[in-house]
Amino acid sequence: MSLWIPVTLAAALFQTVRFMLQKSLATVKLSASGATFARFLYSAPLALAGLLIATTAGGYDLPELGPRFWLFVAIGGTAQILATICVVALFKQRNFAVGITFKKTEVIQTAIVGFVILGEGVSIGALGAILLGLAAVLLLSKTPGGSGAWWRHLTNRASQLGLGSGVLFAFSAVSYRAASLELGDLTPWFRALVTLAAVVSFQLVSMALWLWWRDRAQLAAVWATRNTGAFIGLTSLGGSFCWFLAFTLQNAAYVKALGQVELIFSLMASTLFFREKITGREIAGIGLLGLSILALVLAI
Repeated sequence: MSLWIPVTLAAALFQTVRFMLQKSLATVKLSASGATFARFLYSAPLALAGLLIATTAGGYDLPELGPRFWLFVAIGGTAQILATICVVALFKQRNFAVGITFKKTEVIQTAIVGFVILGEGVSIGALGAILLGLAAVLLLSKTPGGSGAWWRHLTNRASQLGLGSGVLFAFSAVSYRAASLELGDLTPWFRALVTLAAVVSFQLVSMALWLWWRDRAQLAAVWATRNTGAFIGLTSLGGSFCWFLAFTLQNAAYVKALGQVELIFSLMASTLFFREKITGREIAGIGLLGLSILALVLAI
């Protein structure tokens, strides 16, 4: 079995646990921005420490980080910040499993963004899978208990946040793969570590400056929730490193397609931990989207 497969599965599991922790903080103590900042505050020092160990005790030399590398880091890092804020805000609109499902439209959009930026093509079969995924999103877009024409619900806040996060996560995934490829022929895990350390450092500084300017109270609130925040940092670091390593090893569209296993993890979290009820329509939508992802995997 190729290494990128178990690495991607581990990344999906780490990410589900992190979103569970962020959901708990966002719905009780922190804003969407604060819950997002928490992951960078507690994961950046760990990533930098890992890079320091690799370059000192491990004997690895830090590669030259050129302008194109930092451009992709900035694009990917900013897109991920905005996408994570969208997802955390989405948790206040819909339940956990459906929120993650909306977010996972990123796998469909990653194939498109990857073609535009990196020239990684999409086959006719993959296009059919994309249309099937669109049908799943339409099924999930209607708010429970809502009435009126289905297309009117595409403009509700939950749909906008979910689809918006998918676009942004797609850009971040492709940008991270592009940044990693800029580092040349290095050991895959070291390329992933260098890229991760650069990205989370950029995200930590940029979000800290933003909150200092716009919402300083959240800086104190993030520190006040440091006990949970530390676990967010650990799960974020584990998940991010696995995602970055997978992007280094394989096409971003393949990685995101396999990452749809997170749908199963999130459904389990929604029912077992948050005691949230999943409707029949939502189960059908999740199943249909999962089917589209399977079709995408087979097509590419």
